[in-house]
Amino acid sequence: MIPFEPHPLLLNPHAMTLVAARLPRRFPHLGPPAERLFEVEPGSRILGHCHWQSGPHRHPTLVLVHGLEGSSESLYMLGCANKAVAAGFNVVRLNQRNCGGTEPLTPTLYNSGLSADYRAVVRELADRDGLPEIFAAGFSMGGNLVLKMAGEFAGAPPPALRGVVAVCPSLDLETSAPVCDAKQNYFYRWHFVRNLKKRYRNKVRLFPERYSLDSLHRIRTIREFDDVITAPHFGYRDAMDYYHRASALRVVPQIRVPTLVLTAQDDPLIPFVSFRDPALTANPHITLVAPAHGGHCGFVSCRDGDERFWAEARILEFCREHSRIAERTEARK
Repeated sequence: MIPFEPHPLLLNPHAMTLVAARLPRRFPHLGPPAERLFEVEPGSRILGHCHWQSGPHRHPTLVLVHGLEGSSESLYMLGCANKAVAAGFNVVRLNQRNCGGTEPLTPTLYNSGLSADYRAVVRELADRDGLPEIFAAGFSMGGNLVLKMAGEFAGAPPPALRGVVAVCPSLDLETSAPVCDAKQNYFYRWHFVRNLKKRYRNKVRLFPERYSLDSLHRIRTIREFDDVITAPHFGYRDAMDYYHRASALRVVPQIRVPTLVLTAQDDPLIPFVSFRDPALTANPHITLVAPAHGGHCGFVSCRDGDERFWAEARILEFCREHSRIAERTEARK
């Protein structure tokens, strides 16, 4: 594995995080996607933007899950998809419930514990579509979701699920949530809370019989949003109960598929202490790679080309190493 060497102008973790999220990029291998709705529970669907190779069954498939208040159009989703399509993978860029303008597709909200949605997607692609090799990669909140999914599959994952990758996963919400609300992270907190409240107002407009604007104006932190909005609408006692039950850390000891976890020790939003937990480090199916620098889902390297965005390149490297089909595809070229 090529080690991460940060861009010399981005040693500050906040600069690394923000530049990665805003740096203009081109994605020449991505044509117009095919839209697909996955029913993840009765009455709730999520939207996938799909890029299929000619003869999809002859190619491995990469399913991508974005982070909090992201979408299938987030730059890291597009960047990873671009690399995967060029490498001969089918790609499914998923929107979490309500994200990417999909609020009408479900009466519910969304949260970090809805890993059953991604179990449903993987099973549909494996059972209904008959795709022989599926990989799942998630970023931040999406990383928690794919790890939780893999842990819940435990010793009986679908045979088609060949591997999982999590980039800067918020796998211990009890630890990471207070950091997001910390004074030094005011900008991130403001960004997330503003967008969460905007999305919730859309839900009130669409489902007035289900949601109310009462108390919304008083919410200033992520913890307050989860206490007032998320927890009661999903049957959690309060935010701390939600954080405990939705964290992948509880189930990572059960993971039995090859799993790669990429994180940065200087991540301003996800404390590195979470990744020292024996629940993660003692599982032989999990490989942890944690450079000193990288910020939160940043990893902008000093290299050019495909290695500029280091985490995206490592995702593809991992998937190719664990795919038998990718090897045959390469051999035919």
